[in-house]
Amino acid sequence: MLPTTNHNPAFTITRASHVALAVTDLEKSRDFYRDVCGLVVTDETDKHVYFRGLEEASHHSLVLELAEQPNALHVGFRVRTDDDIVAAEKFCRDNNLEYQRVEKDHQGPTIQFRDPVGTHMEFTSSMEVVDRKMQNFNEFVAGAPQRLDHYQCVTYDVQKATDFWTSLGMRMSEYTAKDGTDELWGSWMEVKGNTHDLVFTNGRGPRLHHFAFAVPDGSSLIHAADVAGALGAGDEIDRGPGRHGISNALFLYLRDPDQHRIELFNTHYQFIDLETPPIRWDISNPRRAQLWGMPASRRWFFEASEFPGEQVREPLLQASPDTLEDYLGIH
Repeated sequence: MLPTTNHNPAFTITRASHVALAVTDLEKSRDFYRDVCGLVVTDETDKHVYFRGLEEASHHSLVLELAEQPNALHVGFRVRTDDDIVAAEKFCRDNNLEYQRVEKDHQGPTIQFRDPVGTHMEFTSSMEVVDRKMQNFNEFVAGAPQRLDHYQCVTYDVQKATDFWTSLGMRMSEYTAKDGTDELWGSWMEVKGNTHDLVFTNGRGPRLHHFAFAVPDGSSLIHAADVAGALGAGDEIDRGPGRHGISNALFLYLRDPDQHRIELFNTHYQFIDLETPPIRWDISNPRRAQLWGMPASRRWFFEASEFPGEQVREPLLQASPDTLEDYLGIH
């Protein structure tokens, strides 16, 4: 069943903002995101490294935290004002959602909570401001990521996740459904006016499938792949380059030393006008995943980063996409 967006939510979410990962080798992971991907190191300590994209004025959009086990710690969004943090706390209380106010370095008022399908989320209303590097072209290395754009999460119940986030003001721009139905297999939702800030796809969850940074152009993806190969990380290219049907984006996916997945992408379209309906894709239509290029592998479809202490549940919908192994007849 397709959701109805609440255009007057209890508080205002403005965009996908920041993601935090637990990693087991801070130096190795720092080198991957800085040298292979091209992100800017804003700050680092013995236990944390903070990154941002070249055009970002916020202190960080990716945080690595040293830990014994790799995990996705939380997915972060900005809300408009400090008052929206207070309103978000009230919303969590009123809806029996687990939450806590936390103190985070370089961030203003911040809360963390679990959404109804167990995804670990964080809202903040502000961050320390740093200099943009969008015209420091001499520092454009590897893929030259410009800004964090979106997340894709895996969930056991896409309908429940979609209903919750559309109740908070997100609009569904595209969706994948079981053939001949509107039984949701995946939903692409946005608040900032392009195709998505947050995606939920059907599978064992809750888990973080990937986070994505926008790059300047298609040639940046090729250069990132070349840099990965030159630095001995070519085997960590997880998928692509290619072009998605959903969102119309050119893409390249890479895996970091702990196998967290990052997407570098280019060319989303606008999705602003309220009368524009979402685009529907059958799960059996391979063009939804790639307009050209080979299908994704099983590991791309089925591997993802778990949230600490969170039970991973089997999906309610038992539809399975065609994989590269299926295409090649590999069993």
